[in-house]
Amino acid sequence: MACGSSASCTWSMATLRSALPSLPSLLCAPSRITLTRPKPMPILPSFTGLAPLSPLLSLSSPESTSFEHNFTIIDNGGRISAMRHGRRVPKLNRPPDQRRALLRGLTTQLLKYGRIKTTRARASAMRKYVDKMITLAKDGSLHKRRQALGFIYEKQIVHALFAEVPDRYGDRNGGYTRIIRTLPRRGDNAPMAYIELV
Repeated sequence: MACGSSASCTWSMATLRSALPSLPSLLCAPSRITLTRPKPMPILPSFTGLAPLSPLLSLSSPESTSFEHNFTIIDNGGRISAMRHGRRVPKLNRPPDQRRALLRGLTTQLLKYGRIKTTRARASAMRKYVDKMITLAKDGSLHKRRQALGFIYEKQIVHALFAEVPDRYGDRNGGYTRIIRTLPRRGDNAPMAYIELV
């Protein structure tokens, strides 16, 4: 739209509308235009930890005052635990109930025979329980005897232990057992040891 002189050329909305293509005709016919929206990405059901689900959208919302509502809550009945600093409990590849039964059986056998052969890990794990039973026997009270009866499997061993320990270990303060390393086991090459009463 070229004008020869500035006085004869007038700019108005009517002239601009007539120069533009008719947009209302395009908008009034929705059957001709099909708008395709991109599908939203599905939220994966995988573990997201403490990562916010949508950090940019949540910060822009006016009702968001903290980050607490952005994190997924994971509750499967367990508890979150950190690293095991200072917890030197030998697991012995067993659940807790079987591990306690194993240590009770080994302690009973050691107090019965005086010397047994087992793996080094089991010998080191059972050493503190044997020392505890001997310490209970040195006290000799009825309460300590009942505690020993609750741990040692055979009653006769407990009575013999409480009769013999005060004379044998009366002047010794701890260190009632000795671990002697021996050759590895033939089948799986597990490190073996003898554990005996001093």
